[in-house]
Amino acid sequence: MINKIVNGVSFELKEPFDFDFLSEYGRVFAVFDDQDSGYLCFGVHNDNRKLFLKLAGAATKRSSVTKEEAIQRLKSTLNIYEQLRHPNLIDIIEHKEVKDGYLVVNEWFEGECMGRQYAAHERITALPLDDKMSIYQVILSFHSHVNYKGYIALDFYDGSIMYDFKTRRTMICDIEFYRKSPVINTMGRMWGSSRFMSPEEFQLGERIDERSNVFVMGATAFQLFGGGTERSFDKWEANAGLYAIALKAVSQNKDDRYPSIDAYIEAWNAER
Repeated sequence: MINKIVNGVSFELKEPFDFDFLSEYGRVFAVFDDQDSGYLCFGVHNDNRKLFLKLAGAATKRSSVTKEEAIQRLKSTLNIYEQLRHPNLIDIIEHKEVKDGYLVVNEWFEGECMGRQYAAHERITALPLDDKMSIYQVILSFHSHVNYKGYIALDFYDGSIMYDFKTRRTMICDIEFYRKSPVINTMGRMWGSSRFMSPEEFQLGERIDERSNVFVMGATAFQLFGGGTERSFDKWEANAGLYAIALKAVSQNKDDRYPSIDAYIEAWNAER
């Protein structure tokens, strides 16, 4: 493993990589090198603003894909972000080839990631119920928009949720695996966190559709409001009506779930 230091910030790589391009954007103040996606991410600031840079092509310490696969995947996400533009989706400013890799430049969001691997996870799940309800409403609104655009949410999990504790603003990031409907499971176990995945995302040949995304929204509710994968009412923080709605959404049998994202949201909002 190689220890690399840029502007006083250290991170680890499996192989050397040329980071001279970073100076074009400013000084690095943060590095995110603990993902298995094959991406290496930087927080950079200059005289005008902060930026979030996502790089494919460097051999990251936990990458589960080749450098070439990471580059191709990052390029393939550009159209997804363009199609799904939304006030609560992190925006892409520019993208380009760099030496031995590919770079995407995003707006910087002064928030923290809810991903279980980050320190903010427990802070977010410990927020007052009303604050978590507001976070969840953003998630629901975005995925209603995703459905309207004809997309299926794949690999959505708590690592896709960012929250600013000062402004109470929520943003969505990392939607790289979202796909145009219809989606058929050609892998067996698909990408994602098992805490959020529907049964059909583990079953080769199954159709991944809107009811699958209803499951994801229900699973997200249990991660935010208590129970996690145990989904016990004893650990649930909201009212009993919302518990029943979330539980229906995560039914193992697809036909027992709500028929659409909007039907789920309507039931949820009626019970709030």
